[in-house]
Amino acid sequence: MDQSAADFQGFEVREPAAQTIPFVFNSPHSGNHFPVDFLASSCLDSLSIRRSADHYVDELFADAPELGAPLLVAHFPRAYLDVNREPYELDPRMFDGPLPPYVNIGSMRVAGGLGTIPRIVAENMDIYRKRLSVDEGLSRIETIYKPYHACLRKLIARTHARFGMGILIDCHSMPGNIRLSGSDVRPDFIIGDRYGTSASAELSRAALQFFDDMGFSAVRNKPYAGGFITEHYGRPVRGLHALQIEINRSLYVDEITLEKKAEFPLVAAALSTFMRQMAEFVGEFSDGADALAAE
Repeated sequence: MDQSAADFQGFEVREPAAQTIPFVFNSPHSGNHFPVDFLASSCLDSLSIRRSADHYVDELFADAPELGAPLLVAHFPRAYLDVNREPYELDPRMFDGPLPPYVNIGSMRVAGGLGTIPRIVAENMDIYRKRLSVDEGLSRIETIYKPYHACLRKLIARTHARFGMGILIDCHSMPGNIRLSGSDVRPDFIIGDRYGTSASAELSRAALQFFDDMGFSAVRNKPYAGGFITEHYGRPVRGLHALQIEINRSLYVDEITLEKKAEFPLVAAALSTFMRQMAEFVGEFSDGADALAAE
């Protein structure tokens, strides 16, 4: 979907009628609203530029508000701005002038072309025809990245204040060809908790068990342990937990055409069941925050 800069709305919160569970769901990479000037600056066609998106993930988790939790949804595409990065992970080779001294130009993600403003999409395809202006890059961070994270922080803080705990589920998808190292196993789901630092082990084990009970293959942290969002917002000792969920795209989308498969409603229904089961699991703790933090 193409939009002029004036009409562009970066994100939205889909609120429940009343928040009844201590969860916040976040879909930061499923946006498909492309600013017209962004498309004009790209050397990619409309299909290629979507390759790195988490296709339809916001729709897969669409039942979250009905279950009593807010769902934060990015409308901007990941190729335009990646909020699952530090605010200033920027590649100086992408810009037509010097970057401010506080910019992180040396991260592994920048080196790989996947900084806050990505240089490439999947399969190492360059996004831009020419260098961006520094002002353009910093403007995206000021006008979209920072408000997005301010909104996410507010949702988490509100949840924590109301329930004494807050659980962020960061919702993503992964290519269908992802395998576990040294094996031919292609997991359906990967639960990331930054190797036990962003969430209680009890939550991670429960998430894995619920997927397993539904007949899916689910693993923990490999090869995706969680990105900036999971690491930044997960503070289990304070009752703040963050789990990243990666969904194998081949379960629900044709990875060539990017069209939904016939199985899409089944995957969405499974995720609705998963969200409900997670809420019920947390609700079983009479002292939810203390019990999970002590794990």
